[in-house]
Amino acid sequence: MFFTYLRRELRRRRKAALVVASGLALGIALVIVVSSVSSGMSRAQDKVLESLYGLGTDMTVTKAAAAPGSGSGRPKFEFDAKGDDDNATQSSDRVMVQGFQTLASSTVTTIGGQNGVAGAVGGLSLNVMKVDGQFKRGEFRQQEGTGQSGRSGPGGQGGGGQPQGEVRGGGAAFDVNSYTVYGTDVTEQAMGPLTSSKITDGRTFKASETDAKVAVVDAAYAKEKKLGVGRTVTVHGTKFTIVGVSTADSGDAAANLYIPLKRAQTLADSKDKVTTVYVKAADSQQIDQVKSTIQKNVPGTTVTTSADLADTVSGSLSTASDLAAGVGKWLSIAVLAAAFLVAGLLTSSAVSRRVREFGTLKALGWKSGRVTRQVVGEALVNGLLGGVLGIGIGLAAAYIVTAISPTLTAQLGSSGGGMGGGMGGGRFMGGPGGAGASKTLDIALTAPVSLSVILIAVALAVAGGLIAGAFGGWRASRLRPADALRRVE
Repeated sequence: MFFTYLRRELRRRRKAALVVASGLALGIALVIVVSSVSSGMSRAQDKVLESLYGLGTDMTVTKAAAAPGSGSGRPKFEFDAKGDDDNATQSSDRVMVQGFQTLASSTVTTIGGQNGVAGAVGGLSLNVMKVDGQFKRGEFRQQEGTGQSGRSGPGGQGGGGQPQGEVRGGGAAFDVNSYTVYGTDVTEQAMGPLTSSKITDGRTFKASETDAKVAVVDAAYAKEKKLGVGRTVTVHGTKFTIVGVSTADSGDAAANLYIPLKRAQTLADSKDKVTTVYVKAADSQQIDQVKSTIQKNVPGTTVTTSADLADTVSGSLSTASDLAAGVGKWLSIAVLAAAFLVAGLLTSSAVSRRVREFGTLKALGWKSGRVTRQVVGEALVNGLLGGVLGIGIGLAAAYIVTAISPTLTAQLGSSGGGMGGGMGGGRFMGGPGGAGASKTLDIALTAPVSLSVILIAVALAVAGGLIAGAFGGWRASRLRPADALRRVE
């Protein structure tokens, strides 16, 4: 009887049911769209952060920033300007540690032994500055009218004076080439900046190449310098054979060249030193706790998590993310609350128009509880219908966003704190002379819809139906058979 009456009443009041369902569908669809876009922005931000330190890394540890010293670590270049060959090309390069701050390699073992740490690997970020060019001697030319005796007319210098004239031509032409080198632990390649790139030509390092003169070159740098697999590149007098070419998954690569860690330490005269320790937590939910443990047990270090780095992301990605988390969240809540309220009022209004019907049913023996259940059942079906419509609209909107894939810009820069010198390529996180340096990435936005979001939509549909049913049921339970008789004409 319940379902028969329910089916008949919904069929008779199709328009009213569609109005209630449409209101709920709008609110549910908005929740799905906001949730999916926020999830897409979160993935985009994670992708941006992965470009800093690679996959599998939950946090990084660097040496705590120290006050700048008087020497400031500036490189010095020396050239001979008195060579016999005026056209001889001179060259000099310097290998510098990014940020000029290092940790002992033993720190990696210490951090790896902390509670909650699943793995730790060290890396050495270097910056190489190469200056090459040549000097050209100038030519001295005497002024006209000056004789061999050195006189030049009235007021001229006497025989014992210096000849009058000027030096013309000469000078120096030097090119400055700066590039980055990252020393990677070839025995532990599951973490670190190199994991944010894919080997597109050749191979990666072998575990046995701990001190080999081999290198992996970034694809963009290889194209610029016309490098490839099998070619050689010279770094501070050492020739490295290129065994692979890597392409960054997004944005710029962490470094131009990747070489074995031990070889990088030799080049920089930093034996048993690292600039960054990349850490993976055993439980992603305990990252803050692991961070506190490392800070407590490994003094003199700065621990940076992805949450800390997220604060350094600016640009349209950050703005859109803030809007989605702020305005979008509260807007969806407001629309959903309004949809629930409107559904409740419409259901209550519909009950008011059915006074004669419910009064007659009570006169025939229906109890208030049965009438209430009938109204709630109708409202629940309307809510489920609204949920189906809302899920369909939300999925369609999310698909459109993913298909269009609007491009958002993310600008990564150091916050000026203790992050210098270690994160990823260091070039944009505070390398030599660039504490405020930054880099910009273009990220395509997607709107993935997870199963949990669908389940939330279903729950909201049921909740909307129950709330609307509560309004109408309360109104129906207060009706009396006498109310129906007063409506009889």
